[in-house]
Amino acid sequence: MDQSFHLQKLGQAFKAMRTNRGLTQEALAGLAGVTRLKVIAMEAGRSSVAMESYARLAGALGAELTLSPRTRPTLDELKDFQ
Repeated sequence: MDQSFHLQKLGQAFKAMRTNRGLTQEALAGLAGVTRLKVIAMEAGRSSVAMESYARLAGALGAELTLSPRTRPTLDELKDFQ
């Protein structure tokens, strides 16, 4: 499975958590100690972002990054992948 699929899903999850908490990208960037451009890149699922930045964002959102065994995506998930 292409890593970009997983990065895009991670970015979508971060964006959903941010918007559910009523935070702007700028506000989240301040909480996480990263730039707004970094938040934009993470929400877009860009592969150029360091893992440390993802960990900072997760911490600022009160979440944690975990690893789980790989599963195959559902057809609905593949439809959402662009």
